[in-house]
Amino acid sequence: MTQVEEARPKRGPLVYRQSIFTRLTHWVWVICLFFLLLTGLQIFNAHPALYVGQQSGFEFDNAVLRIGAVNTPEGPRGQTTVFGQTFDTTGVLGMSGSDAQPSFVAFPAQVTIPSFRDLATGRVVHFFFGWIFVGALFVWFLASFINGHIRRDVLPRGADLKALPRDALDHARFRFHHGRSYSPLQKLSYFTVFFVLFPLIILTGLTMSPGMDAAWPWLLDVFGGRQTARTIHFVVMLLLLAFFIVHIAMVLLAGPLNEMRSMITGWYRTSPGTPTQQGDKP
Repeated sequence: MTQVEEARPKRGPLVYRQSIFTRLTHWVWVICLFFLLLTGLQIFNAHPALYVGQQSGFEFDNAVLRIGAVNTPEGPRGQTTVFGQTFDTTGVLGMSGSDAQPSFVAFPAQVTIPSFRDLATGRVVHFFFGWIFVGALFVWFLASFINGHIRRDVLPRGADLKALPRDALDHARFRFHHGRSYSPLQKLSYFTVFFVLFPLIILTGLTMSPGMDAAWPWLLDVFGGRQTARTIHFVVMLLLLAFFIVHIAMVLLAGPLNEMRSMITGWYRTSPGTPTQQGDKP
């Protein structure tokens, strides 16, 4: 072995980690969640408040979130109330835009689709990408069950739970091990997203549909009415948004080129010392 070869950093083998179904559904979800988030904020602007508890006629009680604008001696101000605590959010929530042309909406036009007030279009686009999202999730579940991806890479085992504290500490210290399969923290995160958050946001979305309530009246009982379902739907959206932000941060810290190659070609560069298998690339 030459000195040049010895000076080269050791690299682990390339392993085929992501199937074509995982990669395709991953990018479909990225597109769908983008449009679902921004159209969802457009829909929220039509009634910028969330409640817990059953609906009683046309009166609503137990508001846990309210975003709007109020008149003050200094002029109109954006205001957000969360669990009874009120915050001035002028320029961000409730009231945005310039002083000459203020916009009195919960979420500003920059983060809604359409950018102008159009509830009908927002709902149409939201439902369109919602059903694509559901279809992609069905394809992923079916393919991942058949090829063993769920059993192998998503469902946490006893050994994963035991290793979870150490793995979480390694991630906090930005120490990443590129293995053949997901780490314990990744497994737990993906399990929570696929088996808790995704089903929850779909079912609460269906609960807000009068047509689905007629077909499946038990949805209203499970989620405590449409208004509570709407609140749960909103909270799950925030959790998915937080997961997306952390996910992107971890991709950048762990090696974006390696992670992107995995989700485009399926091939993933593991850490040195990872056992090789037939079909692996050096």
